Amino acid sequence: MLHLQTYVRVMDHLSEVTGRIAAWMFFFTGLIVSFEVFMRYALNAPTIWVDEISRIFQVWAAYLAIAYVLKHKAHIIIDITFRDPTSLNRKAADSFALLVVIGFCLITVKYGLDIWWKSTLAGHTTDSYLAVPKMFIQSAIWVGFGLMALQSLAEIIKIWTWHPQDLPKQTLVH
Repeated sequence: MLHLQTYVRVMDHLSEVTGRIAAWMFFFTGLIVSFEVFMRYALNAPTIWVDEISRIFQVWAAYLAIAYVLKHKAHIIIDITFRDPTSLNRKAADSFALLVVIGFCLITVKYGLDIWWKSTLAGHTTDSYLAVPKMFIQSAIWVGFGLMALQSLAEIIKIWTWHPQDLPKQTLVH
């Protein structure tokens, strides 16, 4: 039981860290896009790097944030039938939903890794002046969905082992 709780705490912490990294990446994206607007329209000297870097940051931020969103129950939840988080039906329904999420994540990780590996071996780059290796962009998919699968497992463990007062408020109120 102690190992499960350690796993949950490590995953919760990792999801918090990746969520904060994602937030800062979105913030930085806003800054560099603002810089680009200033350079382009005020100084008539557009940059060659802002467009691609902002896209890469947005892709990474979106995929890094999904485990954080799951941990905080900040996604869309419909619970018309099972409102009591302590009922067996609710625990079973939540666990089933998370198992479906894990299945989807594992499929995405497998195919994401395949595409990333082929692209890495072939040395594919973006079709831009910067020619960023595609491995940097494509790795966001399997990293993000891998983190989401691991956080989903942590959420299943919480459902069956934690007492309702130990769960975050978002878990209890939808």
